[in-house]
Amino acid sequence: MTIAAYSLAIVLDLFILFIGLRFLFRPGPAAAGYGVPAKADGDPAYLTIKGLRDGAFGVMGLALLAFEGAHAGAWYMLTVALVPLGDTVIVLRNGGTKAAAYGIHFATAVVVLISAALLFAV
Repeated sequence: MTIAAYSLAIVLDLFILFIGLRFLFRPGPAAAGYGVPAKADGDPAYLTIKGLRDGAFGVMGLALLAFEGAHAGAWYMLTVALVPLGDTVIVLRNGGTKAAAYGIHFATAVVVLISAALLFAV
């Protein structure tokens, strides 16, 4: 159980770090993958903010697992699950598809909550 709990949490943290880096270096395609494409003349600052936010979430999750352990990582995952839940609403309210909202963001929230449960069980 310990290996599965840590493995899932590390993969999720690395994945959100990757998404953050993608928003920093390839913001257009990253926004399209998010479910709400960026406008060609839109403000790139918002895409940069998303990149920094997601990158910081990934680094913070990895740091908590490395230096504080499973219990701290579990609380982190539990609270950070609010972000993909909010992203679900953002996509739905801004013209994104239900498939992107539920298939990407809501599903991510569920997996993050599973990760939290596994870490709490360790």
